[in-house]
Amino acid sequence: MPYALLQPMVNFFSNHKYEILLTGLLQHLFIGIFLNDLAFYTRVIWPINMLILSLTCLGIFWQKRKKESYFLLSLFALVSIMPIALPYFQETRFMEFISIIYVIFFGVILYEVMRFLVRPGYINLDIISASACGYLLIIEMHVFLMSFLLYRNPESLGTIDLTNPATAYIDLVYYASIVQTTIGFGDISPKAHYTKLISALFGIVGQFYTVVLIGILLSKFSTPSQDT
Repeated sequence: MPYALLQPMVNFFSNHKYEILLTGLLQHLFIGIFLNDLAFYTRVIWPINMLILSLTCLGIFWQKRKKESYFLLSLFALVSIMPIALPYFQETRFMEFISIIYVIFFGVILYEVMRFLVRPGYINLDIISASACGYLLIIEMHVFLMSFLLYRNPESLGTIDLTNPATAYIDLVYYASIVQTTIGFGDISPKAHYTKLISALFGIVGQFYTVVLIGILLSKFSTPSQDT
């Protein structure tokens, strides 16, 4: 495809990267709202879901140095391929591996989002979108760290449905969101000492992120906004 035809797409990804990433995160975390067949989710929707999410991250890493680009492309390819490979491996061990890779994946994205948030001295749509992305990325990391611990020890987190990876994932998204928003219904609770402490830590991190973010946004309101 000629470069002239690609350029508008490149410009769109570059100018709207955080809105695109926010869309990818929302569909990844909450697409289960629209699905009844969770086995179908595991087989079909999950691989497509991760491919979409990986593509929505590209705008953030568009101009990285060559070595960083190779690492990020390899990571994006890995998180996209792993759901497809799930039926060919022993589920519990492979889900532990997937969970750790996803924690790293979302941690890398969160690092880039935070670097952006503290840099500009203005507020615009990118800042708002990136702020929401950071909040959802903390939930993603909590989900997959708990997923790793749950597959290692199913007794470490109570009342999680381990019928298939989709039911476990949806329960964990719900649990991590409840912890981070401090709603605390109590229907899912940690049973092991390490899951209790990790949940407490993510609750603190979520609240700290909110407080720091409010400070960042207030400071940016003191200078004129810029167009994205």
